Amino acid sequence: MTPQHPTPPIPDGYTTVTPWIVTRDTAGLIDFITEAFGAEELSRLDVGDGVIGHAEARIGDSIVMMFDSPFSVETPGLLRLFVDDADAVVQRAVNAGATVVTEPTELFWGDKVGRVRDPLGNIWWIQQRLAEPSPDEIARRAQDPKYAEAMTYVQSSLGSALPAPRSVDV
Repeated sequence: MTPQHPTPPIPDGYTTVTPWIVTRDTAGLIDFITEAFGAEELSRLDVGDGVIGHAEARIGDSIVMMFDSPFSVETPGLLRLFVDDADAVVQRAVNAGATVVTEPTELFWGDKVGRVRDPLGNIWWIQQRLAEPSPDEIARRAQDPKYAEAMTYVQSSLGSALPAPRSVDV
């Protein structure tokens, strides 16, 4: 009798959390993330009439899963993408058809954060690590008017990019 080897809890190449993006145009989304973020398409299952029932792409060390929605999609995906150069990636995303939600802005905890809305309405946090300040330095920087103003801008820029709340009948 051979010993049983347990199945790993996470398949090779995946991480503990894997985002799904439900969209009206998965093929268009794949084109966008390939051009904007250097994604590598891993799989695509066409279920007929050009409808994609499942697709996967790798961005950096993460896999993003997608499919064409059979129902109305009203909630965008909200995704954070860590990059080496936030300014350059935001510009690439714009060149690929995104609109800027938040210009890349340095924040008190040491990151530069920008946001773009892709052509399908998903919002991508484009985040670059600039420094790893100590907890004391973070606390000091959080009180600095320069960083307080930056945080106000970053927080206020998101609201208009999100869909308006809809009423729910119960």
